[in-house]
Amino acid sequence: MSENGVGQSIDVAVLGAGIVGISAGIAARQRGLSVVVIDRREPGSETSYGNAGILSSGSILPLNKPSLWSALPGYLGNTSAALRWDPMWVMRNLDWVARFLGNAVPSRTRPRAEALHGLIGASLKLHREWIVKAGAPQRIRETGWLKAWRSDATEAAKQEQAFLAEFGIKSELLDRQAISALEPNILPVYTTGLLHTQTASVDSPGNVVKAYAQMLRGLGGEVRQSDIRGIELSGNGWRVVLGDGAVSVRHVVVALGPWSADLLRPLDYRVPLAVERGYHQEFTPNPARALQRPIHDAEGSFLMSPMENGIRVTSGVELTDRDAPSSFAQLDMVVPMARGVVEFGSPVAEPWRGARPTLPDSLPMIGKAPRHQGLWLAFGNQHIGFTTGPATGAAIAAMIAGDSPSFDASAFAPGRYI
Repeated sequence: MSENGVGQSIDVAVLGAGIVGISAGIAARQRGLSVVVIDRREPGSETSYGNAGILSSGSILPLNKPSLWSALPGYLGNTSAALRWDPMWVMRNLDWVARFLGNAVPSRTRPRAEALHGLIGASLKLHREWIVKAGAPQRIRETGWLKAWRSDATEAAKQEQAFLAEFGIKSELLDRQAISALEPNILPVYTTGLLHTQTASVDSPGNVVKAYAQMLRGLGGEVRQSDIRGIELSGNGWRVVLGDGAVSVRHVVVALGPWSADLLRPLDYRVPLAVERGYHQEFTPNPARALQRPIHDAEGSFLMSPMENGIRVTSGVELTDRDAPSSFAQLDMVVPMARGVVEFGSPVAEPWRGARPTLPDSLPMIGKAPRHQGLWLAFGNQHIGFTTGPATGAAIAAMIAGDSPSFDASAFAPGRYI
C-alpha cells in the first residue's frame, strides 16, 4: 500500500480490528468521518475471537475487588485453575501487581463498578442494535447466563444479587431443582445458581466482529490488512507506517489491545498494561444434550458456552509475558470438570490462547492521549472487551467529533496513568 493520493484526506485511522476498533470505525462513519481500520489479521481474529461470547450486564465488578484478598492464599501454590502466575513475570512487574492489588479495596471498588455499569449499558444497547443492522440477528441469544456453585453458596449468591440490584441489574436465585429445570441437559452437580436475566450471548464472537466489519464496509468505511510498524507526527496529522506503505490521516485511534503499549512507547508513553492470558478449547457437542446458555462454574473456575462450532470451555487467568510459550495446565484441569457437567465429544480444534489487556484499575483507557493532538486511546478492556467494545468505540468517535459520549467516560481518561 502506498501513501494517500494527492488531495486525498482520511479523517480517522483505527489501528486494530477487534471489537473495539471495528466499533470505533462504525461510530466514526455514522458521524460522517472517513475511516480506515487497519490490522495485521482479519477482523475479530485475536482476543475478540477467543472469549466466551457473553454480553454481560452484570460484569461490573473487576477481578481486583476486595474478595481477591481472601482468595490470594489459595493462589500462592500456583496450582489453582483460577490463576497461574510466572514468578519471574511477577518480579519484573511488581509495580503493576502492587497497583492492581491496591485497587482491591472497598473505597476503590464501587466507583469503578459505577463507571463500568455506564459503559456496559451503553454497549449492550449498541450490540443489540448493530447485530440486527449487520444481518446477524440469529447469532444472539437472549437466554441470560448462569453462575453456578457446587456447594451451598446461597448467602454468597444473595450478596451478589443484592449488589447487582443496587444498579438495577436483575437476576434470579436458583436452587438445584430450578437449575435442572433451566438446564435439563446438564448433570445435577450445582446446588446454587444465579441467573443473569438481562445478559445475552452469541454463538461466535469472532463472526459477530466480522459481521460488524462488513457493516462498516457497507457504511463506506475501509478495512485493510497490513502490518502496523509505527505512527509518526506529520504536519497537522499523523502518518501510519505499514509493512507495505503508509497512510496519512488527521486522527489515529490505538485499539490494538495487548499490543497497544508497544506502539505508544516510541512516543514516550509508558502504559502500565499487563495481560491476563486465557485459553479455550471447543468440543463436539451432543445435539441431544445441548446447553441453552453459558454457564460459569464458580468453584471450578471455568466457563462453558454453546458455540457455532461446539462447546467452548474457557479457563482462568494466567499472568505471564504476552508472548510466552503456552501452558495448558489450567485447561487440562477444567476440561474434565466440564465433562462432568455436560456431555461433549472430542476437540474440534487445537487449544486457543489469547491475552486480555488489563490496566491496574481494570478500567480501559478511553480518550485523548495527553500530549499529542489527534491521538486517541481505546484499549485495556480486560475480561469484558467483547461486552464493552461498541460503547468504547462510540465514545472515541464522539470525542473526535467534539461531542460527549453517551455515558460518563471520565473514569477512563488516559491521563490517569500516562
